Order: sequence, then structure tokens, then C-alpha cells
Amino acid sequence: MPRRLVITRRMPEQVEARAERDFDAVLRPEDRVMSAAEITDCCANADALLPCVADRIDADLIKALPASLKIIANFGVGTDHIDLAAAAARGIAVTNTPGVLTDATADLTMLLILAASRRASEGMAEIREESWQGWGPTHLMGQGLQSTRLGILGMGRIGQATAARARAFGLEIHYHSRNQLDPEIEKGATFHATAESLAQHADVLSLHCAATVETRNMVSAALLTHLPAGALLINTARGDLVDDDALINALQDGRLGGAGLDVFKDEPNLDPRYRELQNVFLLPHLGSATVETRTAMGMLALDNLDAFFAGAVPHNLAS
Repeated sequence: MPRRLVITRRMPEQVEARAERDFDAVLRPEDRVMSAAEITDCCANADALLPCVADRIDADLIKALPASLKIIANFGVGTDHIDLAAAAARGIAVTNTPGVLTDATADLTMLLILAASRRASEGMAEIREESWQGWGPTHLMGQGLQSTRLGILGMGRIGQATAARARAFGLEIHYHSRNQLDPEIEKGATFHATAESLAQHADVLSLHCAATVETRNMVSAALLTHLPAGALLINTARGDLVDDDALINALQDGRLGGAGLDVFKDEPNLDPRYRELQNVFLLPHLGSATVETRTAMGMLALDNLDAFFAGAVPHNLAS
């Protein structure tokens, strides 16, 4: 008899087709965030749960899951929305989908760097509001990237892919990670032992860290003071990395030249002050949003389920 699989959100067509073929799949007829009670109700007699980043799988929800449920196959690389300790205490495996979203997220990081450095948000506003007065020699002059220093905070898969793209634009790469990379991976990038040292050498600071207790609000008022005047902040990682008050204050008083943000605390309820800032380019968490990438993420989540129920250890075990 097929294993019962609960999927919390609409998935790409190929993913849903495979889920229905291989599992007793409970699919979502509409694409919205489910409440904890709805997830719990749907999981009655379920063997597996496939949630997304917007689903809060906390200790209370995990405690309410049926004894039959043995695995949470997360659709996404981050697991900060899942209480891993609570899952482990219940004997529930948790998997994620790393690797397949690296290129798409790195591409979007470059989009944000270009948009923030060339004042794209302000330019778009002039067009949409019909306030553009025509070309002028000093109109909306932005920041060129050639010989600009890019600071990468978190030099994992996505950080490295971003660095590769940035080199093609002539940026000089600096980075901070828990450990220094081997020279063949660094490719000439400069390692900094602390985030503060990195910030001092970053005309553009791009965030690529996981969201943890240790990294929450790591982009603080204190860290921002180490950035050069007019620097840009880019975030395609997690909103929890940034102290919103500190960043907004630095953008409002001109200490930072701008920002490109794809992720926010308490999505989709971002701090409304961001919408009022002309020097911020905002996107609604589109880092992995390509047909190819989202399909690959869903397929990898199903691969993890197949391996688990076949008695093997999934390649992407998070707990």
C-alpha cells in the first residue's frame, strides 16, 4: 500500500504528478500557508510531511503529529522553520534540498547587486509614476562595480557561486566563513577571520549564512558601522540575519548607499518602512523561483522520501 504523504503547498506540475504516482499524496487545491491545526488534521495517518519555508513546524506541531509520521522532507535548503531537536526527540527524520537551488539564488544575488548599485528601484518608480523628465548627465548616477569589493558573509555553495559570477563583473572578492577555504576554492578571494574585518573591506556586503540562534540579527548597528560609507547590503539568505531597525536607520541617514533584499523577517509581513525607502530594491523571496529549480527541489524532496522508505539513509538528512 502506498505511503501517505501530506504536501503543504502547491508544487510544480511534474512534482505533483510524481507524488501522486508514487504515494497516497494529499495535495493542496489552493496555494496558501496552512495553519498548524490544518497541517495536524491533514497528517492523520500520514507517513510523511513535505513542508516549505513558510510553514512553521515547531515543537507543538511536531508533538501533535501522529505516531505513523516518520519523516519531514523539507522543500528548501534552510531548516530554521523546523524544530530539529523536537523532531529528533520524536524519532522523525528531517531532510532538505541543498545544491539544486545554488545557481538560481546566486543569479538573483547578482540581480540585487546590479539593481541596488544602479538605483533600479528609483528608476522604475520614475517610469511607473510618470515623473521621468528625460535623460540628463547627472540623472540617477549609480555605482560602478569594476574594482568594487564584494564581501561575502558565508562562503558555502551559494556564496561561492555568487563569487564566480561577481568576478565576471570585475568585483574583488572578500569573504568570512567559519573556516578558511582551500586556495583552489578561494580562487584568489581574501579571507577575513571576523565579520567586522570583512565589513571594513566590503563596498557590497552579501549575506549567505544559515539562520541560527548565533546568526540572528548578526547584521547589527555595530556591524554596519564597519562598512564603508555608501556601501550596499544584499540579502538572499534569511531575514532573521538582519536587525531591521539598524539597517533602516543606516539607509535613512545615508550611511549606506542602498540595499537589495529578497528575504525578510516575518514574511510576508516585512517592516513597512522598507517600502518607503527609495534606495532599496525589494523582491518577494524569489531566490529559487525558476521552473527548473523549484521542480528540482521537489524531485529531490521525493528522492529523499524514496530513500528513507527503502530503508536507506537519505543523502540530505538534516537531523
